[in-house]
Amino acid sequence: MRRGELLKRLKNGGLLNQLEPVYGMEANTAADRLVELVREYAEIFSAGDDDDVWLFSTPGRTELGGNHTDHQGGRCLAGSVNLDTIACVVPNGSRRVRIQSRHHRMAEIFLDDLAVHPEETDSSAALVRGVAARMKQLGHAPGGFDAYTTTRVLRGSGLSSSAAFEVLVCTIMDHLFCGGRFSPLQLAQVGQYAENVYYGKPCGLLDQLACAWGGAITADFRDLDCPIVRPVEVDLAREGFALAIVDAGASHADLTEDYAAIPREMQLVAACFGREILSQVPYEQFFQQLPAVRTACGDRAALRALHFFQEDRRVAGQCAALERGDFAAFLHLVRQSGRSSFQYLQNVSTGRDSRRQPLALLLAAAEELLGNQGACRVHGGGFAGTIQAFVPLDRLEVFTAGMEAVAGQGACHLLSIRRAGSVLLAS
Repeated sequence: MRRGELLKRLKNGGLLNQLEPVYGMEANTAADRLVELVREYAEIFSAGDDDDVWLFSTPGRTELGGNHTDHQGGRCLAGSVNLDTIACVVPNGSRRVRIQSRHHRMAEIFLDDLAVHPEETDSSAALVRGVAARMKQLGHAPGGFDAYTTTRVLRGSGLSSSAAFEVLVCTIMDHLFCGGRFSPLQLAQVGQYAENVYYGKPCGLLDQLACAWGGAITADFRDLDCPIVRPVEVDLAREGFALAIVDAGASHADLTEDYAAIPREMQLVAACFGREILSQVPYEQFFQQLPAVRTACGDRAALRALHFFQEDRRVAGQCAALERGDFAAFLHLVRQSGRSSFQYLQNVSTGRDSRRQPLALLLAAAEELLGNQGACRVHGGGFAGTIQAFVPLDRLEVFTAGMEAVAGQGACHLLSIRRAGSVLLAS
């Protein structure tokens, strides 16, 4: 759609029918955000009213169950959320891709050079180059474009801002150059490849899959190349609960090794049984040989493996509880997941500085404010970022005020499950 016509339709409500399936009651607010996005794009790239403009949206995600189980071929439960990254895109007819994200350095790559650039590790340019490289490997021919993005996905929050960006880039290339043929699973796998190989982070597939798919889903990763994914109905408002994340304000800097140590130690345990990942190891065999595992791998690795086996079973229990409408049982398993992550997985604190344990402190405060109602747990990768809490609606005001008294004003964010995954909004 021409830029001038697009702005006109956004302003007069002409695109609400396209926005409402994605944003629901927030469609008017989304239209205002998109107007601002298109105008800021023009300031960056000197666009005219006749430019061919495409608009995209990719949500962040929240993990509801299965903390660090995906990379071991386990089961997970997650949902896309109402916080998203949006992009205004114009094909430029060249071999150059330029993506400017608000308040960030422009990511620029040339499509004739898709080799890994070690100096780009941990950068958005690495993710863009990795997505383009993987699409080329799959037999597609992405072309050049200019894009401007803004995001409501909180960085370092466990809402997977990097996965949202990867899936967004893949969605753009898919619609511009592949006819929109990629499935949510394919979008997710391309994004994971970019993060693993080009960005340098050994993540599993859950984050990208939840961003791409939409709604709440459960995924079984026993076949890592073809996970079994199915939707799960989660209606928190009907149950009388709100979903909150609380930001600890802690930095993820220098935590790559802490994250990488979790799959590495789990795989070390699997290797004791001649396997690559823990889902290939029978739990009974693991537990019978626990003394030998301790000797070969150390106690922390054994505890992390124990967390995997128990957490994997919990996800099945959570899904069953939701499907039979037993929300109390679901919350009980959320609390168990939180305790296991703290005690066995040990991704609440690095242990390097006893004076700084922000996630542990937030969990303690949340438990005090919730009493014997609701549930809380570490959210996402852990070590920094956020905690997650299921809060009864009648305690929400007290909970929010209490948590922000500890964590700071604006630290508590309310989420809802978004039904739409990564989508083309307008073209």
